[in-house]
Amino acid sequence: MGAYTVRRLIGAIPILFIGLTLTFFLVHLVPGDPTLRFLDPSMGSSLKEQISEKFGLNEPLHIQYISWMYRIVGHFDFGNSFNNGRPASDIILDALPPTILVMGFALICGLMFGMIGGIGAAIFHGTKFDLIITTIMLFFYSMPVFWLGIMLLGFFAVNLNWLPASQLTSVFHDQLNILDRFTDYFRHLMLPVITLGLVSAATFGRYLRTSMIEAMNSGYVLAARARGISEWKILVNYGLRNALIPLITIVGMTIPALFSGAVIIEVVFSLPGMGRIMVEAVLARDYPVVLAASTMAFVAVIIGNLLADIGYAIADPRVRLES
Repeated sequence: MGAYTVRRLIGAIPILFIGLTLTFFLVHLVPGDPTLRFLDPSMGSSLKEQISEKFGLNEPLHIQYISWMYRIVGHFDFGNSFNNGRPASDIILDALPPTILVMGFALICGLMFGMIGGIGAAIFHGTKFDLIITTIMLFFYSMPVFWLGIMLLGFFAVNLNWLPASQLTSVFHDQLNILDRFTDYFRHLMLPVITLGLVSAATFGRYLRTSMIEAMNSGYVLAARARGISEWKILVNYGLRNALIPLITIVGMTIPALFSGAVIIEVVFSLPGMGRIMVEAVLARDYPVVLAASTMAFVAVIIGNLLADIGYAIADPRVRLES
């Protein structure tokens, strides 16, 4: 298993390299000059050249790329932000915990609701209950995450005033006791987590329903029934266990989607995470921060694929034996 994991990690290195290279050139090809925000019409061209030299933008693009890649590989240095001069890696690392928190709880929420809906629809396959559950899952599957977030925010936060509309904590959060702080976090995270969780639950539920129906109609389930095994044991040991194997792959592939969804949700709910940082950096053409955030996105994709491969290999040993 260790050798299989190492092979997958080595295979991910070229993908990361290609992704970072494409991102670097695409970011620098976007129209606009980041130095213009520091200038006004009364300033001369010599000052613009000095600012470009300070930011390292006076060099040819391929020289900038080589220097940037050398700093990343050798020192994990993405450069300093054009806006505040802070290291871009520090800015991203400070914004990463809220994003991971939203992603983690959304994944748990999505798995819980997705498995309940998928298993229930598979058990009652062909009935009205199956039709209702499938319709609900299709509705959330096709729902844009930002639109769903705005609708939930408007209903529960604005109309009913049950939950907070923005931020991760209340104004007087530091003055609360431990239990009230936990409750405050929970109330602020509920809407973002439910928004992402419902969309991912629809994905998990649809795949699990299809896999379970296929497993329950297979020959080994028919043989198990012929041997007199109880229907509950057949459902758990034969149906669900085999249906979970493709779900593992879907969970790993969903991690990058959760990351991108969390970025959008953080903008909708004004959370202090990667979403707000990336939007502000793109609008300000803050190249170091944009590239550092893009690197984290690529890393999330690679980690998701790696976890999917490892989980699939654990569930089905034939995968690692064949590789």
